[in-house]
Formats: sequence, C-alpha cells, structure tokens
Amino acid sequence: MGTQRNGFNKEKFILSVDVGSTSIRCHVYDKEAKIRGSCTTKGVPVYPEVGWVEVDPEVIWTDFVSVVKGAMQDAGLHMHQIEALGITTQRGTFTTWNRTTGEPFHNFITWQDQRAAELVRSWNRSYTMKVIQATTKVLYFLSRKTRYLAASLIVFSTQHVTMRLIWALTHYEQLREAVAEGNCCFGTIDTWLLYKLTKGRVHATDYSNASATGFFDSYQMCWSGFFSSLLSVPLSILPIVENTGHHFGCTDPSIFGESIPIMSLMADQQAAMFGECCFDIGDVKITMGTGTFMDINTGSKPHTSVAGLYPLVGWKIGSEVVYLAEGNAADTGTAINWAKELDLFSDIQQTAAMANSVADSDGVCFVPSFSGLQAPLNDPKACASFMGLKPSTTKSHLVRAILESVAFRNKQLYEIMLKETDIPITRIRVDGGVSSNDFVMQLTADLFGRKVSRPLDYEMSCLGAAFVAGLGTGFWRTREELKKLQRTDKVFMPKTALKTSPVHTTELESWERALSRSLNWYSKS
Repeated sequence: MGTQRNGFNKEKFILSVDVGSTSIRCHVYDKEAKIRGSCTTKGVPVYPEVGWVEVDPEVIWTDFVSVVKGAMQDAGLHMHQIEALGITTQRGTFTTWNRTTGEPFHNFITWQDQRAAELVRSWNRSYTMKVIQATTKVLYFLSRKTRYLAASLIVFSTQHVTMRLIWALTHYEQLREAVAEGNCCFGTIDTWLLYKLTKGRVHATDYSNASATGFFDSYQMCWSGFFSSLLSVPLSILPIVENTGHHFGCTDPSIFGESIPIMSLMADQQAAMFGECCFDIGDVKITMGTGTFMDINTGSKPHTSVAGLYPLVGWKIGSEVVYLAEGNAADTGTAINWAKELDLFSDIQQTAAMANSVADSDGVCFVPSFSGLQAPLNDPKACASFMGLKPSTTKSHLVRAILESVAFRNKQLYEIMLKETDIPITRIRVDGGVSSNDFVMQLTADLFGRKVSRPLDYEMSCLGAAFVAGLGTGFWRTREELKKLQRTDKVFMPKTALKTSPVHTTELESWERALSRSLNWYSKS
C-alpha cells in the first residue's frame, strides 16, 4: 500500500463518492485510475405510502462519512494523502432545510417518487401550459431560436424536481413558513452533502445537477426565472450554480481529521459519461443500473427533442460547456431484483445462463414498467406485466423475457436518439451493474447492429467524478491521459443484425404489442 511503499506517505490519491439509489460507495483512486480501497453501504429507501419513495437525509450523511472512512481504512492510507474529493449523486432527489439550524423539513423525495403524478397530469393539461406552448411556438416561428421550440414542447414529469417541490410546498407548513421568512435552503443530494461537509458554509450545486432539476434554463445557463415565477418558487431558496470542476470548499477538519478540497460535484449519468471518456460529439454511453440512462454527447449546443429526450448539461469545466441528450427507462435493475425476490433465481450471475438455456421466451413478453414508461411513450400510468404465459412456461422463459425487455427498451431509446439528434454515432460504451449480463449486452449489440464496449470497472460515475476532481488539481493533466487509463473488459459484436434476423424482429414486434396493452392501465384513483 502507499504507506508501506513510500516511507514519507508522499503518494497522493483521489477520493470519490457515488450516492446512488441502492447504495453509497466510496473508491480511492491512484494515478493509474486503479481502485486502491473501497467501501459500500446499502441505500435504505423509506416507503411511507404507495408510490412514495423517500430517503432520510441524516442516514445519507452518516453513510457518506462512514464509507469515506471505510474506504481509507481498506486502502491503508491516511487522510493527508488525499489530494481531492469528488462527489457524484443520483439526480432529481431533493430536500429542503432550515437555513439557520440546518434541520431538514422533510425526507429526501427521490426521483422514483410518484406522489406528484396527478399534479403533473393537471399541469400538463392546463390552460396555462397550452398558452405557454402556443406562445413559444409563435416566438420560434418569428425568431427561429431553438430554445423557443424547446419551450413549446415542454411537459412536466414526475422525475424532475419541479412538481414534487410544488407538492412539498403545498403539504409542509414549516417549509412554507421558512420560504416566506427567507430561511429556506433547497438542495439535491450533492448540495446537502456539500452543506454538511462545510458545516453550513456553502450552499451550491454544479451545472450538471442543476440541469436535471427541471428548474434550469440550459440555453441561458442559469436558474429559470420564468419557471420560478410560473410555479411560485422563489429563486432565493436555490443554491449557487458553479462549474462541475470547481473548488467548492474544503471539508471541515472535525469530520475526517483533515481538511480535504472538494473539487467536483457531478450528477451520476453525466459523471458516468465522463468516466467512459465520452468527450467527443456522437459518443454514446448506456448506464444500466436501477434504471437505464442512454446519453449522447451533442457538443456545445443543447438538443431540442420532440419525443422526450432530455437536454442536459454534461459538464462545465473552465469555459467549455458540453451538452448531452438523454433518454431513460426507469426499471432495469429494479425488474431483475424483483425477479430475484420472487425466487426466479438465487444469484443474478445465473440469469444469462438461464436465458441462454432456452431457445426463446416461449412467446412470453415482460413490460418493465413499475414506475410508468418514459420516452418515447411517456406514460406514468403504464403497468408492469407478463403477457403470453402458458402451461409450458418455465422460470427460464420468464427470466429470458425480463432480460429481453431490458435490451428492447435499449433499442427503443437508441432509435429515438438516431432519429432525433441526427448526429452520427461514433462509439457506444456501457456501464452499470446490469451491463455485467452478457445476454443483455449481446442482444443489445444485435439489436443495434453496432459494436458495444464494456469497461473492466462498471462503476463509471465514481470514476468520472474522480477524473474531474483530479483534473482540477493537476493530479491528471489532460483528457488524452484519461483515455489511456481506460480498461475494456469485453467488446460485443453484433452476431445477427436486426435487418437479417427475422427472429429478433418478431420478438421485438410482440414485445411492442405487449407494451401497448400495458399503457394507461392505472386509472385515476
């Protein structure tokens, strides 16, 4: 270890923490981007009511501190050997707290939470939204400015913070009072952690996190005054937005015994993109974890979508801004874990072999829609379902149908990306826990008719935040240097492109039929 090899403990390292939906993990990286120490703790969501998904802010904070200490212990290093800390977090999960006392007014309301679904529906159907869409269409027609076209297509979604925050402001009296008194802080997980790490000195976020809230104007690169006034959310509660690579402050020495510079805050998907070194226009990365997130680098311009791709700020480092267009499917790992809970298999590693043990799914289709369906269908009322069950159906057929559904959703997202962005795709890289499944990866390559590369380390968000933090201190000097540190585990070549495979075409068509039957299942309760 660093301590033994170097008597003076001069070797330096980067710490990176990833706060995901199912776990919080910390890695210690050396100059070769190899993990020298790790610690992980399981996320503990709270489900107070059906469709509500929360996390206790204090639990996130104590878990964060314990994984950092655990990873350092695992590496056998001292805190003074850490050059910088990078933090990457799930997006769209927020809380609010008292500016004076630092006490949260409520639990974190997560991106999976559905409590605002009715609010989303009523706003999207409202006369106000119709007026906004019509006005911005006219403005686009007159000015030909893309941002007016983007505004004319806006619809609210439960995954964005906007409507869940409106819900919180309506239901929590203490929060309303604090907002009226100018004593309220709003923050996504990164902002809350930064606030805690600096003992309340810093209330900030970065562009990648801000752009995923639904309150941010990616064209003007600032909080949207328009949405703020439309939804009666005062801009005063929102954090300052800084560059992704920025000296956000130092950790208070009372926490880790040393003061560590916090050099990057980054939203998880954008961090995974950076970790995969998708620095060029047309680079695509697919993260398959709890959900699937497919991102394409669109360069220095935000993408305007008709089908539900979301324009995001990938990162802002120095004066350079890189934009991404993203499509997502909410239930990937969720569906596979659910099947495990049902005892369809005992070890996730078995699933690829089970799927390959049968020639096909015996006509069974699975619709992975525990949290509704996202782009291009955008239906929060869709249900999860198995269709085409027969007496001959075995566990292996069910498992195969679930894994196929993950690849089929990949195909849907990929098709929109091709059609809408009109950007030639240069390369495709995958990461996330589900990408370790060879069956899903091979079928994805077949359906795309493209080569798909999987890295040796699936935890790219952590690496991306580490890369940005390290570039900020000169630990790593250039992006070319980062590209050389990439390690590929396996490259999946398409065996049978979709055009030449009637089997894949038929299976995909059956699945799309099952999908259409699952739409709009949950009527108004």
